[in-house]
Amino acid sequence: MIKTRLFTAALLGALMGLGFFGSAQADDGASIIMYHRFGENDHPSTNLRLEQLDAHISELTSGDYTVLPLPEIVRRLQTGEDFPDKTVGISIDDAYLSVFKEAWPRFQKAGLPFTVFVATDPVDRKYTGYMTWSQLQELQADPLVSIGSQTASHLHMIDATGPDIAADLAKSNALFQTHLGAVPNLMAYPYGEFDKHVVERTKQAGFIAGFGQHSGAFGTTDNIYQLPRFAMNENYGDVSRLKTAASALPIAVRDFNPTDTMVSADNNPPLIGFTVTDESYRLHDIACFSNHEGKLAIEHLGPRIEVRMTKTLPQGRTRLNCTLPTGTPGEGRFRWLGHLLYVK
Repeated sequence: MIKTRLFTAALLGALMGLGFFGSAQADDGASIIMYHRFGENDHPSTNLRLEQLDAHISELTSGDYTVLPLPEIVRRLQTGEDFPDKTVGISIDDAYLSVFKEAWPRFQKAGLPFTVFVATDPVDRKYTGYMTWSQLQELQADPLVSIGSQTASHLHMIDATGPDIAADLAKSNALFQTHLGAVPNLMAYPYGEFDKHVVERTKQAGFIAGFGQHSGAFGTTDNIYQLPRFAMNENYGDVSRLKTAASALPIAVRDFNPTDTMVSADNNPPLIGFTVTDESYRLHDIACFSNHEGKLAIEHLGPRIEVRMTKTLPQGRTRLNCTLPTGTPGEGRFRWLGHLLYVK
């Protein structure tokens, strides 16, 4: 029996109006899958082979998932509305031509909604391998597809000045308005990197949510401008990893330190800590890792978790991941907290 629940924006409104989504739903959070290219095997770090894509679609349409459009996921975050179990969204960065030729027909046939995040300069300059404005218009006309922004120049926002960020976003917003008749309100930070200044400029430009490239699930108490996504590519794109990502649950926390992603020279390695708000979690099973140091030491102070890094973080980004097995033993589901750290 097919258990997957797939919704278009039009169906969502009707179903909600009929009361199909009541307050009885548990808030199990959501996770976002991130893709770039499809069938472009010369770029394995950002590409998903077509047989992998077909396997992903088969899993998402035959498993027990609720696949929601990103705008609907963001709406629920804004209103504090609970998520059904195993809610997952699909996002695609950079508007490569293979999205139009390979991914869209497959997702369309399967009834899977997705969002394409577009950096407008490569499209406007007609770079080889990217979609055209007319192709993006075709995508936009599909009720299953929504368009988001990745700035104009694919700007490295975290290393740019405030005025440069504002100018780049104004340029891309103007191009979106000219060619698509609307300005996106969802942002995917280029390279997945952001700090509090990037977030502030993103808000000022009219965006209502921002997505990074650090792994993790999120719930209604998480920062809507720092949402994680699970990146998929040839090397990290098998179905078992998709299952882990699509079924991930958030770890509800408060008082996370450090309060910004930017790591200062006098706090490197940074002191990391957070308080878990749900006492039902099996906190003795929590484990934290960084991509530069591996498994990290943890101190348990009641519901407070202190994570101890011992190595100075290098320039660029570091990803922190804390995971916690949940459910019955052997079920393979995890609560997952991801966080970005950045050194200029």
